Amino acid sequence: MHLDLNADVGESFGAWTLGDDAAVLGVVTSANVACGFHAGDPLTLRTTCAYAAERGVVVGAQVGYRDLAGFGRRFVDVPPDALAADVIYQLGALSAMAHVAGTRVAYVKPHGALYNAIVHHEAQAQAVVDAVVAVDTSLPILGLPGSVVLARATAAGLRAVSEAFADRAYLPDGRLVPRTEPGAVLHDVEEVAARVRRLALDGVVTAVDGTDVGVRAESVCIHGDTPGAVEMARAVRRELEAAGVEIRPFAG
Repeated sequence: MHLDLNADVGESFGAWTLGDDAAVLGVVTSANVACGFHAGDPLTLRTTCAYAAERGVVVGAQVGYRDLAGFGRRFVDVPPDALAADVIYQLGALSAMAHVAGTRVAYVKPHGALYNAIVHHEAQAQAVVDAVVAVDTSLPILGLPGSVVLARATAAGLRAVSEAFADRAYLPDGRLVPRTEPGAVLHDVEEVAARVRRLALDGVVTAVDGTDVGVRAESVCIHGDTPGAVEMARAVRRELEAAGVEIRPFAG
């Protein structure tokens, strides 16, 4: 049994530092690096790619809406052709930073509100898929199980990779609890580690109403900006390895 651990990184901007990327990248196997639209400045992106390359962590492009002020967590009703162009632009920027750091972009993961929108938004999901197809058909798309974007990716001949979230609460239908609601983000390290162990071994997580939700995933996300993210990532990895789960990247 094997599982990938991914984290959102590269989200600092100018004088504002968000998360401890160097430490997180010592634990996870895949790095969802911001591309400058929702977070991250050029130096941060280059430095983060270098950290990942040094630690043998696979780099993925975390593409998002053009929304620095909202950290990409606000839905933007952008036309599909403009969204596709934005995604292509972000992939190009991060690919250059990764190349300079001696690595490459190996997958794509949408961020924040875009990630949640393309669970059900047909036009925007197709725009993201079209952008990836235009750039490199070997790039997998990482997304929520059962989402429209993963179905569209498969239909386009791309590899669709399902992920679960270590530090986010789930609704009974398998979607994430919106961040605007209480309890959407989990902070108890031991609780999170136990949830991920159960996810890996049994394929289920407990939803906010107490019911079990089936979640089959190749990768588990730990948000780099969550307080205590490094400790949480280490605890999750220890718990999985103790259960006999091999931690390895899904792409490379």
